[in-house]
Amino acid sequence: MKASGLGCTCGITLVLLSLLAVLHTTTAQKNDISIYSFTVDSKVSSRFAHTVVTSRVVNRAETVQEATFQVELPKRAFITNFSMIIEGVTYPGNIKEKAAAQEQYSAAVARGESAGLVKATGRKMEQFQVSVNVAPAAKVTFELVYEELLKRQLGVYELLLKVQPQQLVKHLQMDIHIFEPQGISFLETESTFMTSELANALTISQNKTKAHIQFKPQKTAGQLDKVLDGNFIVRYDVNRTLSGGSIQIENGYFVHYFAPEGLPTIPKNVIFVIDKSGSMSGRKIQQTREALIKILDDLKPNDQFNLISFSGDVTHWKPMLVPASPENVDQAKRYAANIEAHGGTNINDAMLTAVRLLQSANQKELLSDGSVSLIILLTDGDPTVGETSPARIQENVQKAIDGQYSLFCLGFGFDVSYVFLEKLALDNGGLARRIYEDSDSALQLQDFYQEVANPLLTAVTFEYPDNAVDKVSQDNFRLLFKGSEIVVVGKLRDQSPDVLSAKVKGQLHMQNITFQTESSVAEQEKEFQSPKYIFHSFMERLWAYLTIQQLLEQMVSASGAEKQALETRALNLSLSYSFVTPLTSMVVTKPEGEQRSEVAEKPVETRNKHKNFYTSHHSFSRFPVGDTMHRKTAGPSRRIPSDPWIDSRLRGPPGAPLYPLYHTPGEPDMMLAPSIPGEVLQGEDLRARDVAPARVPAVASDPVTGRLWERKASGNSTDLSQRAKVTSSPAPIQAPPVILMLPGQSVNRLCVDIKHSQGPMKLLSDPDQGIEVTGQYETEKAQFSWIEVTLKNLQLQVRASPEHVVVTQNRRNSAYKWKETLFSMMPGLNMTMDKTGLLLLSSADKVTVGLLPWDGPGEGLRILLRDTDRFSSHVNGTLGQFYQDVLWGPPTEADDSKRTLRVQGRDYSATRLVKLDYQEGSPGTEISCWSVEL
Repeated sequence: MKASGLGCTCGITLVLLSLLAVLHTTTAQKNDISIYSFTVDSKVSSRFAHTVVTSRVVNRAETVQEATFQVELPKRAFITNFSMIIEGVTYPGNIKEKAAAQEQYSAAVARGESAGLVKATGRKMEQFQVSVNVAPAAKVTFELVYEELLKRQLGVYELLLKVQPQQLVKHLQMDIHIFEPQGISFLETESTFMTSELANALTISQNKTKAHIQFKPQKTAGQLDKVLDGNFIVRYDVNRTLSGGSIQIENGYFVHYFAPEGLPTIPKNVIFVIDKSGSMSGRKIQQTREALIKILDDLKPNDQFNLISFSGDVTHWKPMLVPASPENVDQAKRYAANIEAHGGTNINDAMLTAVRLLQSANQKELLSDGSVSLIILLTDGDPTVGETSPARIQENVQKAIDGQYSLFCLGFGFDVSYVFLEKLALDNGGLARRIYEDSDSALQLQDFYQEVANPLLTAVTFEYPDNAVDKVSQDNFRLLFKGSEIVVVGKLRDQSPDVLSAKVKGQLHMQNITFQTESSVAEQEKEFQSPKYIFHSFMERLWAYLTIQQLLEQMVSASGAEKQALETRALNLSLSYSFVTPLTSMVVTKPEGEQRSEVAEKPVETRNKHKNFYTSHHSFSRFPVGDTMHRKTAGPSRRIPSDPWIDSRLRGPPGAPLYPLYHTPGEPDMMLAPSIPGEVLQGEDLRARDVAPARVPAVASDPVTGRLWERKASGNSTDLSQRAKVTSSPAPIQAPPVILMLPGQSVNRLCVDIKHSQGPMKLLSDPDQGIEVTGQYETEKAQFSWIEVTLKNLQLQVRASPEHVVVTQNRRNSAYKWKETLFSMMPGLNMTMDKTGLLLLSSADKVTVGLLPWDGPGEGLRILLRDTDRFSSHVNGTLGQFYQDVLWGPPTEADDSKRTLRVQGRDYSATRLVKLDYQEGSPGTEISCWSVEL
């Protein structure tokens, strides 16, 4: 990896994951609308991101063409500006109160004209789209600006950027500047479009407080010969202390970040309330059971818990809360495994039952002092049994809880009324989250639980001197969880002291605690002087952004005059700082002659169950997924409405796509070589390494005798020097479950057939390497149902199943579907996956472990091992034993295709057979190997 002036790239993690399919480039170029420049510039200053996406196009046709600028941006972001520059004239977007903008929009609709809107796309993104006519030979510059405060979840901040020019671009560049005065402790990037060929186009540099990430492919290097389309994600965290407080000041405004390190976890009392109505049947209830079993395993011994399942009736597992002892957890897992879905949906009685259980335990003094009580509701539908009025249920639950417990609501799928759940949660000190129906729904549930599994503080309040600050945002919070962060912003008074001090008070398990922090105004102001990393008045805009977000959240639970006052404040701030929020809209100015208004609005959740769950006045066609699209303007343009629910199903969530990235026919899939330390590793086909000498179908060389062996019709081998007659194969050749490359014998393969297996197997373990591989082999199906690789030094786990790959690190799960492009570089680990599905985990001086979803004869998961000479003398396990001292016996007198293999004092019979090599992917290549049965 190239380094720039900021310093070394040590500690930088690069993770590349696949998301979107690339559309045919001819679609974007057939009418001669060409993008000649596409740039993304993002400045992250103290967690606040300011992103500018610029696309420059030219009409190379002899007739007027319509160009469409389309960008996806994070849902938490607010658009702040949009403009088009056409032949030197700037056409800006004007942000207005929604009602005023709507008048212009309605007038356009009444005239039969279309209007451009923002719409939701998938889990994390929204799509902005606008079109304009382009005269022959004319150029247009589109520029979109949006801002967001990065939220800390499970220990990291995430900046999500979209790169999808949809055609070859002469100049493409991304620049991300990050400045964190606390110091950057961890940094990684993910991309859907990176390959080893583009590795040198990515430059990451980092010093203590700054990082610069640049992606700039070069035409001269052949890096711009393919269409790029997908996500670019940056994740990072900052240094923290036990005090956990960092006050930063810029241009008269301050931000106080609070996330203390080293605090013990508070014991919790948690009740899981699970919807088992008929609509949960099938995959939903299956994934819920799976998630519950994993979640129950994460309960701590000093926690207490219970399970409530409900349909038309309500059932609780135990009559009271019980400690999370191993015995109780095992019983609860068996109960969860047998939950079946049927009947209606009685949310009201289920919630009141959960509250009564907590109240009873509290009255009997069964809840430990200082513990935290949580209710977690999972449902996929509206109430249909008992009390069915959402408003009355909200009232009943709020009255019953009475501020004593926190309620978290998970809405499964899109039939659920999310607005109902959101108010239910916010009224009771929690939050709501939508669980998207997909192969990783169980992981979504587990990840949410991890966010609330470790409460650190309760009743957190922030105090500042009255003469020092003004216009402070929310300054009291019910709970602080491990891996999250509390943010308070405000304005300094004109005569504020030279040093701003603050106190943060909260309650630990059994005691009160006070954190004190102070910050020099002059020193802090000096910190934010670098124009490369800082955009103008960023902290004032951060203050406005966070204040608006909190006001909008408070509006959910407010009513009457209070709600109107909150709305007025949020609206005024949105207009003052030019944010497109749910209260404002942006009217896009068009050149004369294009009698059409474009209005961009912030999508919000609807109150009904319709699958098109975001309000919008118009939806765009699903098929053009690129930054700039176009069509001829002859005749009226026609847009095809699309359903965001269907969109999300077709597209899949970020990080879990349904479609592959581009592939050039005839070119080999290139992998990242793991054996060159300290360098960006050039493209090398790892699967071809160590095996070339034996790549002769049905023929192989014995490493001991040097004889050539060829398969007989019977499956035995014949010495070719005797010129025996060869007959054809009587049956399809199978791929063995495991092919091992033995150290020091590059042409010698050991094919391992597993005939006896009970429960999970320790396939290999090398404590010196910090590697452990386990797996579950199903002898009836002759395949692995799962394989798990644990890299202990990195605290990273990779679990492969036939459905997907799950990477877990620091309690965070990332799911990847097989045969998606994955290109990852982490400190101490390189991880790649190509479109054949070959996943490789490698690093300098370590053994390379490969996993593959083999779909050829004898389909199932397969394991590969490379660089096996790097195993230490302590390697062991079912497969690891073959990397200890292995002794080959001589061929038998009766049949020289049979030998004895002695491993750690045990003899195995090895037979020379022809097998199918799965290491190259389907359909495989015939090889001769020594076959051993275990």
